[in-house]
Amino acid sequence: MTTDIPRVRTVDDAADFLEAAAPLLLRDEARHNLMLGIVGRIASEPGSYPVFRLWLAEDEAGAVVGAASMTPPWPIVLARPAHEGAIEALVASASRDELPVTGVEGAVPEAHDFAAMWSASTGASARVHRGEGVYALDRVKPVPRVNGRARPAAEADRPLLGPWMVDFVAEALPGEPAMVDGGRELVETRFSGPDAGLWIWEVGGRVVSVAGYSGPTPNGIRIGPVYTPPELRGHGYATALVAELSAWLLSNGRRFCFLFTDLANPTSNAIYGRIGYRQVCEAANIRFEAPA
Repeated sequence: MTTDIPRVRTVDDAADFLEAAAPLLLRDEARHNLMLGIVGRIASEPGSYPVFRLWLAEDEAGAVVGAASMTPPWPIVLARPAHEGAIEALVASASRDELPVTGVEGAVPEAHDFAAMWSASTGASARVHRGEGVYALDRVKPVPRVNGRARPAAEADRPLLGPWMVDFVAEALPGEPAMVDGGRELVETRFSGPDAGLWIWEVGGRVVSVAGYSGPTPNGIRIGPVYTPPELRGHGYATALVAELSAWLLSNGRRFCFLFTDLANPTSNAIYGRIGYRQVCEAANIRFEAPA
């Protein structure tokens, strides 16, 4: 990689961004599944994110060597750069934008590199809000049989799933800026289109676990949220549900399933490993705090 600083341009059309950034992002589709899913939704569902920014860093030959997206109030999502100066150029461009930057999310080490350069440039402090594992699966391993069955969630399940998403957000995503509705939007978005959904595990007519999917990429799709109420855990319901949902997605045209885990939760990481998910990288959700 060379050391000259790439130029950065802001792209207004999400489809144009994806076309231009594809050679960079598809080098590691799993690593970039969050950006691909978010920008793909902007392209396919106009208005899904009323305000957004899409940045491309290009070298002297016009090749894309860096990419970042932002959907306020969520943090910047960062791609792995293909040029030593790409992150520095993206930091400079984002710091000049009128929209506030609340943080950065991306794989390690690029997320930490961006945060360090942001702090040096703006004086803001940076702290890791959550360490994450990015996992991918292309074949489901057999899992122990448990009582019950999986099925897609129905309209009649909404009254239960709304409060469950509130509890999921409180437990797994505390302090996330766009979760002011307590997580009910997680239900709505997964009932709203062909590339998102919720499945449940049901035992004797009682719903005991839920798993969702969304954020399709050219070859894959992201699993989440996954939630079982505390009093119903320990029976293997979530394991069986995620395994069956993942197998269904693979059998319906997806080559991969992706998911994010909290690295501080070894139980969930072990569960996904037993299903066949493998960690492809670590990621970090980093928050910025402006200087006093």
